[in-house]
Amino acid sequence: MSRLDQIEHPKDLNKVPKEELPQLAEEIRAVILKTVSTLGGHLGASLGAVELAIALHRCFDTPHDRLVWDTGHQAYPHKLLTGRQKIFSTLRQYGGMSGFLSRAESEFDTFGAGHAGTSISAALGMVEAREQKGEKHHVVAVIGDGSMTAGMAYEALNHAGALKRNLIVVLNDNEMSISKNVGAFSSYLNRILTGKLYTRVKSETATLLKTIPKIGHPMLKAARRAEESVKGLIVPGLFFEELGFRYFGPFDGHEIDHLLTIFENVKELKGPILVHVVTKKGKGYPLAEANPAGFHGKPSFHLETGHAKKKSSAPSYTGSFAKSLIQLATDDPRIVAITAAMPDGTGLNQFANTFPNRFYDVGISEQHAVTMAAGMAADGLRPFVAIYSTFLQRGFDQIVHDVAIQNLPVVFCLDRAGLVGEDGPTHNGTFDIAYLKGIPNLILMAPKDENELQHMLATALHLDQPVAIRYPRGSAIGVPMDDRPKALSIGKGEILLGESDKTWDVAILALGSMVYPALEAAAQLKKNGITAGVANARFAKPIDRDLLVALGKRCEKIVTVEEHALNGGFGESVLAILEEEKQAGTRPAFSLRRMGIPDHFIEHGPQNLLREKLGLDPEGIVRFVSQFVENQNDKTHYAPEDKVTSSRRVKVGR
Repeated sequence: MSRLDQIEHPKDLNKVPKEELPQLAEEIRAVILKTVSTLGGHLGASLGAVELAIALHRCFDTPHDRLVWDTGHQAYPHKLLTGRQKIFSTLRQYGGMSGFLSRAESEFDTFGAGHAGTSISAALGMVEAREQKGEKHHVVAVIGDGSMTAGMAYEALNHAGALKRNLIVVLNDNEMSISKNVGAFSSYLNRILTGKLYTRVKSETATLLKTIPKIGHPMLKAARRAEESVKGLIVPGLFFEELGFRYFGPFDGHEIDHLLTIFENVKELKGPILVHVVTKKGKGYPLAEANPAGFHGKPSFHLETGHAKKKSSAPSYTGSFAKSLIQLATDDPRIVAITAAMPDGTGLNQFANTFPNRFYDVGISEQHAVTMAAGMAADGLRPFVAIYSTFLQRGFDQIVHDVAIQNLPVVFCLDRAGLVGEDGPTHNGTFDIAYLKGIPNLILMAPKDENELQHMLATALHLDQPVAIRYPRGSAIGVPMDDRPKALSIGKGEILLGESDKTWDVAILALGSMVYPALEAAAQLKKNGITAGVANARFAKPIDRDLLVALGKRCEKIVTVEEHALNGGFGESVLAILEEEKQAGTRPAFSLRRMGIPDHFIEHGPQNLLREKLGLDPEGIVRFVSQFVENQNDKTHYAPEDKVTSSRRVKVGR
């Protein structure tokens, strides 16, 4: 039996001899590599955080002591050490284990997270809950250096430093290098600095100096300045200490013996503590060590080569977006591109290679990205801001206050709109229509394919107002591309199927990614004796009122289909317009039903499987429309057999 097989609970780590902990670390890495190469997942950061997870769970009494991981990219070792070995092979699979932190999954996941920068704020909240309730336990926040680019992290540090409560923040720095000489000396020095003897002597010396009349306080100040000067020469801690934290580090995050000593020492200290550890992203897998960005989030791949196992012949929407934007930027020097720490994920790395001086990666700072773009637009540039739909939620106030009120021509390119698949509820882009459509001045589009995407980008470029374009994750349709992009008529959709028929049994009004499934469904419905017209809405705002009237003249029943939450979605806007037309006495005489995502957070799983479960595939549309036409469905949206939500919690030994 391997050492890892003997770990059913973090307390079991105390049974493992210290000299065998490095072997345990290698076993954990082997499991992570095997699983992620088979199923995909966030690899590099988790490989780098193995020793850190072992040390934290051995030194602290989790879950009584609260351990708050940021995001979850580095938390796979934590999951393996907290009773989830047997289900680790279900990582990110439908019905299986989440790839992020989930309170519903385990009591050891003290705070759910899929977005960066939340751990220190959440941990500080737990600290204050502890104080309010008069409890005694440690609270530790673990945050990566990438997450430290989020402004929220610094807001939390500033507040924690002012409150002066007992809180430990571990900065897992997997980007900085650390030389052996500096690392060895720094580890030695800081093991002393965190030790009880040093701490007691320092405290007693300060007390003694304060008692000396006249010269005591000046001597104390001089001693502190000398200490800080020496520390400032060898450690980058003054910034954190100015925020009210006692800083220790940087330490080699792969030296388990050192980490154990450090954490045992710092948990005896009072006040806010920041421990800086340096780890290597992709540790133990040479291909990931050499290419940490490429192995951050990875689909299934061959361990020998690192190459993906599955490749689609069709281009991705992300790649099509990047190619089209480069084409536009070649002709228009006003175009600049902005992303928030996702140049690869948004495809803008291609733009950066072509126009390095017109590309901006602002880090995990979506709010800043939006307002920076507003400033650029105010002075004549045409910024295209590429951010995942779910991440742009963080910049909502800036979209309203800094862009829309001033009616500035900023183009928001919302990658991963709709269901994203294995990353689950924290990453599903199912709310962007709801949070954008109520903003005045803003136009919202969704392409049916990659060719229409390039036309929408060109349309946005020529508008003097804010625009958002939402498009899905994954492969595009693979349609032929027009040589040159062209501007579309604002707020105008198109009838794609049934134009030659005088009347239909039903009209399907589809938006974005649902257009081609609607066309497939219409073909099947025709075989079943139901004539269905299909229209491509194109615009979620403004809605094409003329198109609605035209559809109403051809049939008595309309179905809207969208890959978005029904609450606040496209179909809801159509219903609102129909009510306005009814009040005005001009409403066509037809009934409308809506298809979309019900009022639940949708769990992780393959995109196609999730769409099938929710009825957002051709077969699901056929069932829904058939029932509607036959007057068997009185509901306004599809009620799936499975809510596609997760509330499982793993039971841990003891």
